[in-house]
Amino acid sequence: MEKRELTCINCPMGCQLTVEMEGNEVLSVSGNTCPRGDIYARKEVVNPTRIVTSTVRIIGGDKERCSVKTANDIPKGKIFEIMKDIDAAVAHAPVKIGDVLVKNAAGTGVDVIATRNIHQI
Repeated sequence: MEKRELTCINCPMGCQLTVEMEGNEVLSVSGNTCPRGDIYARKEVVNPTRIVTSTVRIIGGDKERCSVKTANDIPKGKIFEIMKDIDAAVAHAPVKIGDVLVKNAAGTGVDVIATRNIHQI
C-alpha cells in the first residue's frame, strides 16, 4: 500500500491530506475537514488538473493586456502547451469578460476566456 501526502488547495484552510492507494485505486483519504478535500485528493492522485491563468496581448484597447483563465480545469501535463497558445494569442479591443480569446487551447477542448473588460480606444 502506498501513502501520499498532499495539501488541499480548495480553500484557505490548506488541510494536510493523507491518501492511501493500492496501484491507481484510492483506498482512503484522511485529514480533510470537508467533503471537498476528499474529492480533491482522489482526483489529484489519479488525474491532476489545474485552472491556468495568464494574460493576452490586446490591440487598440485602454489596457495593453487582458487577464485570462481556462474556462475549465485542464490536465496538469498540458499547462506548458496551453501557455504557448496563450503567449501567441493577440486580441483586438473591445473585450468583454467571458469572451473566448483562445479556442480549444492545446487541443484540450477547453477555451481560454477573458476575465476583465477592455474598452476600445
